Amino acid sequence: MQILIYSYNYHPEPIGIAPLMTELAEGLVKRGHQVRVITGMPNYPQREIYEEYRGKWYVTEQRNGVTIQRCYLRIKSKPNLIDRLLLELSFVFTSLPQALNGWRPDVILLTVPPLLVSLPATLLSWFYNCPVVLNVQDILPEAAIKTGLLKNKFMIRALEVLEKFAYGKSHTISVIADGFVKNLINKKVPIHKIACIPNWVDTNFIRPLPQKAKNWKAFHKLNDKFVVLYSGNIALTQGLETVIEAAASLRHIPEIAFAIAGESKALKRLQKYCLACGADNVLLLPLQPREKLPHMLAAADVGLVVQKRNVISFNMPSKIPLLLASGSPIVASVPASGTAARAVRQSGGGVVIAPESPEDLAAAIMNLYSNPDLTAKLGEKARKFAMERYSFEQALMAYEAVFYQAVFQKVPRLLPAIQKKLEVRS
Repeated sequence: MQILIYSYNYHPEPIGIAPLMTELAEGLVKRGHQVRVITGMPNYPQREIYEEYRGKWYVTEQRNGVTIQRCYLRIKSKPNLIDRLLLELSFVFTSLPQALNGWRPDVILLTVPPLLVSLPATLLSWFYNCPVVLNVQDILPEAAIKTGLLKNKFMIRALEVLEKFAYGKSHTISVIADGFVKNLINKKVPIHKIACIPNWVDTNFIRPLPQKAKNWKAFHKLNDKFVVLYSGNIALTQGLETVIEAAASLRHIPEIAFAIAGESKALKRLQKYCLACGADNVLLLPLQPREKLPHMLAAADVGLVVQKRNVISFNMPSKIPLLLASGSPIVASVPASGTAARAVRQSGGGVVIAPESPEDLAAAIMNLYSNPDLTAKLGEKARKFAMERYSFEQALMAYEAVFYQAVFQKVPRLLPAIQKKLEVRS
């Protein structure tokens, strides 16, 4: 097939949807398909265009068999609501000429958010007479409303209309967790349009690496430390202050060290909070290069997944499969009824505690530190579950099947396990 991937984020951006779409595109090429990607100039997580791409309207690249067609973005490092809207609009208008500059696709894979990109994707679907598969990584506008990012009633209503439009014009909607399925069904999306394909992890790339982990610890002067790691996005939905407060309460145990890896601007804010709390056992690190990511994850004796209590229930952090694959037991400070909590419990590779509770977080970490046998057992279960549930090969075949079904106008069905869950709950 000739597959067009419409994704705002792509390589070389290190976290979020970019690594996933990069692996998917390159995996499809290895399976014999032609793939081109329409994307913006790389900017995440700094929210600044990478230096080598600044001042350019269009760039076309080849990487591992994938044609990457980049376009200009109007981006601000500290965006307000208008800036965010202009950013999405800039991608909508500048991406369309790139999408038309190339071979005709058999199918379009569109990742959302952002929702506005459903407009050019729908136009392309009509122009090329090909189906759109909508890949939903987060459901707007609920997620933005719940976290306080979106309060304007006009914008909320506009996004709701746009969301309905995107679902209606898509041939198939792929979602990453069963909570998304229930949300879409409640919005009257036909069940036959939905396919549940969890986000994956390359279990050959992310895996237990004892010697590399030891080297990583030595480089960061964490030898013989019990390392508690948080790595990833630092935003309103996480509430990393909880982690710092828990670290401060455990600073009397010198063997326990915390490491937080994230975007440099966010780290400056956390550094001030560390000083205010007296958390001198917290190491703040910039996001690690991709080649170092497996070493850092393997070095974690405990991996953290942190959400605020107001995070919408179906949110599924992409770091969960990564931590499980690395063999790191998880402490998940997340809402008990949410998708993240269910995923951790189902894996058997971690524990779930109340969100925004430094006391509970410190107690859970202390329990694992004091019980090395339990920690090792949870790590083994984590790795085993990742191999069974989140392997890249499974996801790749599932997406390929969805594309074939869309191209040949066959109706995709929910994965049997998810359908069974919904029947039980109903």
